[in-house]
Order: sequence, then structure tokens, then C-alpha cells
Amino acid sequence: MALEMRPICEKCETGLAHDAKAYICSHECTFCGSCTVAMDGVCPNCGGELVRRPRRKMEG
Repeated sequence: MALEMRPICEKCETGLAHDAKAYICSHECTFCGSCTVAMDGVCPNCGGELVRRPRRKMEG
């Protein structure tokens, strides 16, 4: 099962391209780098650790 590559930060609604630097928790909540820093790397939804979202190789 592949990760859901959500296209926006759940806090500030900044657009996040698939290759953008983004952070996710184990539930795939997704945040931009600035919001992740402001939240001390903790997901406000589940309290889990936010880690760098992996990038996918673009198909084409």
C-alpha cells in the first residue's frame, strides 16, 4: 500500500508538490517544514512524531 501524497499542508494549506519537502506522521497527516518546526515535530492530530515524507520517482 502506497503512501497518500497529500497536496497541501494540513495546518497552513500551503501547496506541497509530490517532490516538496514535507513531513508526515504514521497516519499520513501532512505538514510543510515551517509548520513542522512550529509544532516541534509533533502531529497535532495524534501526538505522533513527524518525519520527512519520502519522495517518489516521477513516472513518465
